Amino acid sequence: MSTVIIERLSEDEIKKREIRTWPIWEKEISTFDWFYDGQEQCLFIKGEVEIETTDGNFKITAGDFVTFQPGLKCIWHVLKPVRKHYNFD
Repeated sequence: MSTVIIERLSEDEIKKREIRTWPIWEKEISTFDWFYDGQEQCLFIKGEVEIETTDGNFKITAGDFVTFQPGLKCIWHVLKPVRKHYNFD
């Protein structure tokens, strides 16, 4: 299984999971290292990011629903300012 899973959810699925009630995180253009000690799921509202991992690079844009698996070490390259709903398990 990949450490980064990118999906497109229907608006019905977003409503069913109540994703728009999750907290919001924002980040300016930047590069930083990150480690996930738990699973994070998020819905990107705006922005563009490239996530660099040992599994390869993943491009994420507005509308993507992303699951980051526990244990993932990566480098975030925020190419356009990000705004996303997020939830940690």
